[in-house]
Amino acid sequence: MIEEVSNYLNQIRHEFTSQALNEKAAGDSPVKLYAKWLEEAVGAQVLDPKAMVVSTVSKNGKPSSRVVYNRGINETGFKFFTNYDSRKGHDLEANPFVSVNVFWSEMERQIRMEGKVSKLSEEDSDTYFHDRPRDSQIGAWASAQSQKVVDRTELEKWVKHFNKKFDGVDVPRPPHWGGYLIEATYFEFWQGRPARLHDRIVFEKTDSDWNKYRVAP
Repeated sequence: MIEEVSNYLNQIRHEFTSQALNEKAAGDSPVKLYAKWLEEAVGAQVLDPKAMVVSTVSKNGKPSSRVVYNRGINETGFKFFTNYDSRKGHDLEANPFVSVNVFWSEMERQIRMEGKVSKLSEEDSDTYFHDRPRDSQIGAWASAQSQKVVDRTELEKWVKHFNKKFDGVDVPRPPHWGGYLIEATYFEFWQGRPARLHDRIVFEKTDSDWNKYRVAP
């Protein structure tokens, strides 16, 4: 069975036939281009356009990746929220630099980003937390993210505990839960093209502006 799967992976081909991306169409702001592509992804009914893979590196140099949701965008960067005591939280405490990947297969597009992460203010984290559904708020208290648990029953027990604890009152934000801001200094916009001659436009941050250039596929 493994051999059959391996043969399938070696033989399957996908011909990219989507639109082009040139330097003029990319504009002068990678954040604005990201916003434009995101709007188009929503319009094209991409399954989960806000999903992005965030890769971190531990203090021992070990990388790890996971999917998180982009929960905000402005000219400064991108926001996501998590448990500070999770594996990614510990990684970011030791090494605040991340790599981000967004892939929208339906549009034959990929966006790569690299940058530095900083914690959002407590006010920003409070605002987002209190906009979440109550079940998600309880889940933030009940789950010791990335820690070993005996079984699912243990999680359900903690959910019951915190539902009882906060019965009839607003759920406060846990002190170990909050947001991060990714300040990207490198963007690469990838558009699939025929014959594997893909368009790749890079924006790299300088002291005062963005340096834009094309790289070979």
